[in-house]
Amino acid sequence: MSYIKFVTDSASDIPAPLREELNIQMLPFSIVMNDRELRDGVDFEPQDFYRDLTAAPRIPTHSQLTPVVFTDLYESALAEGVTDLIYVAINSKGSSTYENAVMTRAQFLQEHPDCGMSIHLVDSKTYTMCYGYAVVLGAQKAKEGVGVDEVLAVIRDWLDNVGLVFGVYDLKFAKKSGRVSAAAAFLGEALGMKPLMTFVDGESTILSKVRGEKSVIPAEIARMKEEMAPNSPYLCIMGAGTEHNQELAAACQEAFGYPSVMNFYIGGVIAINAGPNLVGIIYRKK
Repeated sequence: MSYIKFVTDSASDIPAPLREELNIQMLPFSIVMNDRELRDGVDFEPQDFYRDLTAAPRIPTHSQLTPVVFTDLYESALAEGVTDLIYVAINSKGSSTYENAVMTRAQFLQEHPDCGMSIHLVDSKTYTMCYGYAVVLGAQKAKEGVGVDEVLAVIRDWLDNVGLVFGVYDLKFAKKSGRVSAAAAFLGEALGMKPLMTFVDGESTILSKVRGEKSVIPAEIARMKEEMAPNSPYLCIMGAGTEHNQELAAACQEAFGYPSVMNFYIGGVIAINAGPNLVGIIYRKK
């Protein structure tokens, strides 16, 4: 009998209650803030982290998941009797985590040639719930009793068709971290311009520029109307701004006539690199 185990990392931003409901294992990234080491998604609530991040004298750092983490993961999964381990990883262009998972898999299978466990590694080429939701869909499908090939097809189908638009109200973190590379090239902040951004094949890109904070959410909605598959699910990305979060959820409800499948807060890794003051929408493209 098959036993599929779902694993992702904390930059997927899957809320803890949903991970627990679907039995999704989360590998936390380590964040160093003010000489303290924290586990992303474990040791703090997002809203508390935003406050500490804004007040921090320097931008915190986070590290990749090491080969040791994956060795432990594979060994424990084998001991559990897992037949198929599915790990959906943070964008390989922004982290060596996926590469470490691949390298460790080769070594593990060499040491356990007859283990009977298949290890499926998926480079999401994206961030946050753009890939977290793919894991959720896969886990929900597995609960229906389908095989691993169909589960993987569901995951890859979402990743192949996911759309993202997000607006950053403050580019300080994105520019300093260097992870959102398009932000570093953005001009116009002195004029009150705000960028609408996305990721294409793992690379950040600026979709358009709008004037003033009040223009961000209407521009996101307009972009979504152009690209989203009709009547398909969407997710609202929440950040540090309570008013912005409420405005986004209400605007989406009004524009599309039905609510998001999820409103979620970005976690520590995403907040460090893009900044805590943003909102965005994840959706399925036409």
